[in-house]
Amino acid sequence: MRALFIGRFQPLHLGHVSILKNFDFEFVIAIGSAYESFTKENPFTAGERYEMIYEALKEYKIKKFYIAPVPDINRYGVYAKHVVDLIPSFDKVISNNLVIKEIFEREGYEVLSVPLFKRNEYKGAIIRKRIAEKKKWNHLVPKSVADYIKKIKGVERIRNIWNAKDF
Repeated sequence: MRALFIGRFQPLHLGHVSILKNFDFEFVIAIGSAYESFTKENPFTAGERYEMIYEALKEYKIKKFYIAPVPDINRYGVYAKHVVDLIPSFDKVISNNLVIKEIFEREGYEVLSVPLFKRNEYKGAIIRKRIAEKKKWNHLVPKSVADYIKKIKGVERIRNIWNAKDF
């Protein structure tokens, strides 16, 4: 069984990992909004997110996966076909996003909703805000992701983006 897990992963956090660890699926991890970077909502490039995901999957010994960047097209009526065209085949979709659920169900896919793990903590927007405000954030992401963000100077990038007046 192969499942599509689509997200922006800005950054990959322990909530994402809890989903990947708790299903015995082969995963196609689709990096959404792949062309966006250096913004408050999407500070990391698709390549950086790919590396974060890859390192975290190694850290947690998750071996059955594919990773594929997927650019947005802003046409929800054809988005599922767009995704299918860019990634390896899959049988099910894992998402709690109601728009993603509707889009893929319209194309005949079963969409599994999963319990959100500590959603008030494990959320990319919260993690980015904590980084920008110089609050503790490392405990919300896999160690490999925290190390990678520091290596690419992602902490400084997020703070610069949040403090820039023209953003």
